Amino acid sequence: MSGRARARARGRARGQETTTPAVGPPTVPQPGYGPTRPQPPQAEPSAEGGELVGRGRQKRGTAAPRSEELQISAGFQEMTLGERGGRRRDFHDLGVNTRQSMEHVRESKTGASGTIIKLSTNHFRLTSRPQWALYQYHIDYNPVMESRRLRSALLFQHESLVGGAHAFDGSILFLPKKLENKVTEVFSRTRQGEDVKITITLTNELPSTSPTCLQFYNIIFRRLLKIMNLQQIGRNYYNPGDPISIPKHRLMIWPGFTTSILQYETSIMLCTDVSHKVLRSETVLDFMYTLYEQVEEQRFREICTKELVGLIVLTRYNNKTYRVDDIDWDSNPQGVFKKADGSEISFIDYYKKQYNQEITDLNQPVLVSQPKKKRGPEGTITGPAILIPELCFLTGLTDKMRSDFNVMKDLAVHTRLAPEQRMREVGRLIDYINKDDNVQKELRDWGLRFESNLLSFSARVVQSEKILQGGKTFEYNPQSADWSKEMRGASLISVKPLENWLLIYTRRNYDAANTLVQNLFKVTPAMGIQMNKAIMIEVEDRTEAYLKALKQKVDSDTQMVVCLLSSNRKDKYDAIKKYLCTDCPTPSQCVLARTLSKPQTVMAIATKIALQMNCKMGGELWSVEIPLTQLMIVGIDCYHDTTSGRRSIAGFVASLNRGITRWYSRCVVQDRGQELVDGLKVCLQAALRTWYTYNNRLPARIIVYRDGVGDGQLKTLVNYEVPQFLECLKAVGKDYSPKLTVIVVKKRVNTRFFAQVGGRLQNPPPGTVIDLEVTRPEWYDFFIVSQAVRTGSVSPTHYNVIYDNSALKPDYMQRLTYKLCHMYYNWPGVIRVPAPCQYAHKLAFLVGQSIHREPSLSLAENLYYL
Repeated sequence: MSGRARARARGRARGQETTTPAVGPPTVPQPGYGPTRPQPPQAEPSAEGGELVGRGRQKRGTAAPRSEELQISAGFQEMTLGERGGRRRDFHDLGVNTRQSMEHVRESKTGASGTIIKLSTNHFRLTSRPQWALYQYHIDYNPVMESRRLRSALLFQHESLVGGAHAFDGSILFLPKKLENKVTEVFSRTRQGEDVKITITLTNELPSTSPTCLQFYNIIFRRLLKIMNLQQIGRNYYNPGDPISIPKHRLMIWPGFTTSILQYETSIMLCTDVSHKVLRSETVLDFMYTLYEQVEEQRFREICTKELVGLIVLTRYNNKTYRVDDIDWDSNPQGVFKKADGSEISFIDYYKKQYNQEITDLNQPVLVSQPKKKRGPEGTITGPAILIPELCFLTGLTDKMRSDFNVMKDLAVHTRLAPEQRMREVGRLIDYINKDDNVQKELRDWGLRFESNLLSFSARVVQSEKILQGGKTFEYNPQSADWSKEMRGASLISVKPLENWLLIYTRRNYDAANTLVQNLFKVTPAMGIQMNKAIMIEVEDRTEAYLKALKQKVDSDTQMVVCLLSSNRKDKYDAIKKYLCTDCPTPSQCVLARTLSKPQTVMAIATKIALQMNCKMGGELWSVEIPLTQLMIVGIDCYHDTTSGRRSIAGFVASLNRGITRWYSRCVVQDRGQELVDGLKVCLQAALRTWYTYNNRLPARIIVYRDGVGDGQLKTLVNYEVPQFLECLKAVGKDYSPKLTVIVVKKRVNTRFFAQVGGRLQNPPPGTVIDLEVTRPEWYDFFIVSQAVRTGSVSPTHYNVIYDNSALKPDYMQRLTYKLCHMYYNWPGVIRVPAPCQYAHKLAFLVGQSIHREPSLSLAENLYYL
């Protein structure tokens, strides 16, 4: 397991606040929070012609207004694109009220056990809620105006009519006041002297208490960030006027903020967190030139396509991000395309006129970016955006950068903020809001005001768990949430003898192979593992040589294959794993030779390898006390395999025994257009059959931890996936009706908690449970801080119980969830999510990254993917 993956499993503060796009253009300094002011969205040329909006989407004529709530929602969604950028889908989950259907938590969803702790969080109450109603108007132009900027300019020639407080997305206008007439007609004139008739039609009216207004509050708040001259990239806003330069790595960091306003338990609040953009100074064309010098000419196009497709690039002239879906090698910037008015223009002239960008390399290919979603009337798919490599900056860190300890260390200094630092940065935003006259005027116009202090409240820290291992019980230091020292020398719960195993190595790594075997013989007796000497096989350092040795030497009696690798070349690792997981199913362990080169750490490395090998063969390491009987725990996570046509891989893991130490693992490879839940039903039925062979009965209670759920997918889960699970259980037998609980697990949250200890802010201790104030009134949800971090601020995990007919008390549900965070066998400590979620993630990741097809079912009862 790589250090980065291990850190992620433990939940080490990985700088979730850090995202990584590229350099944007410095523009003329202006007063305000930062020196730049975001420019209005500009167009990209489309392969189909026409002007594009947002992320390169082609604009259509304005659609006729639709009725009632549908129209409101559509209008808000369009406005969120225009006003906020990106594709935030958080608000699609707003109408999902799951708590009302669960009688046992309707009145109270809070637990009681544990000691009280005082916390602060990065939330600010909305202290004055506007008393206005929100009026929605549809705007028509005659003749039709294509340009959104022009439509805005023409409409706001009548600012005395519509007022200063307004929001307009190009076709839908929102006002806090009602115009005199339901239909108002006005006339404007373009610079060319053309008269345009504008029809303003009232289509809906919303009280300020409407949940839909929450979206509108967010739109207004993002307007405040623009007023403060923060630069919008994707979802968030950044300050290019205060950059942090790391010249030795050719990187720069822009500090910024992520914000959202939502209804929480007792009030509407603003949640804001620090975000960082890590910028690179390399264009796609620079990358192409560098690659061309490094590879054979005949393979250049193939390798270049493989490297670039799937990456996110940033266009510095408008600070927008695009995904590279293809490279058109037959086109170049001298090519022409049709504009919306039917006239043709070359890419060179278009970028010169539209953005004042000079293209110097006239023979470079062009990049193609497909729109993600259906847009426009009748859901038509708009044409792709055509991008020029010379004008696109690469985003993100390369694998080489990520594996460079010094790069990551230098980045972490600026991006992993300790609690007090983080609170100061968040507080700065509120200070700027309070001090900026223009921002205050905008807030007054809409009747909004925020508190200046972080929200404080009391939470609970549940009791730490006792670890059960080999007949012994021991406690660990709850502050570090780690028992690697305590478990040394203790035998494991169950072990598999290692009698027939292979060790494949290259001549260069002969010494490392012997070192590994010698140290395995030293560490395994204390664990209770009996081990015979390995069958040693020397091969050349080529993928074909490894595969040939595997085909010749691995047979049905082989228990384990250990491959000692000279480098972390992905193609070699993938080929080995693919053969040993599908063609010839055998547990396997790949070890990098260099990890065995330091004598002072080689014993610790050998210990970890021995533990992993034991798990992969079906052994069990430790457990915690689980009071519930006849309980099956299920974990589901998804991985999107971009190399195989964006297929989705769902990892499915289910417990098989009372101690929750044995697991049934299977995955679903879902092609586009297939329903994921159909494959999950097959997995659940197979897991129930396997459970029966272990227990001679079926489980009376099933708890599903569902990870990999994106914003906006909650309604689909509640309305489709949960009923399908229930149907699947009914199909098992007439008399079988187990209690089912489905919990959505979310790691990517912007909420942060700070413990108030001795007048200072620190990370909350592991086991902190938060089930009030910052939870949602319509959900049965809670947060748990389960892991400890050495640097930065700890990230909590959000749990949302979307279905529960078990009537289990909230306290028990929270404590069971925390117990399961102790059961991940790849790390002797508490991790950020329940073990079945992490197992499901590991399985889906292995299949999506390396195997690309379903592994053999003969391995299903082993943790072969650790």
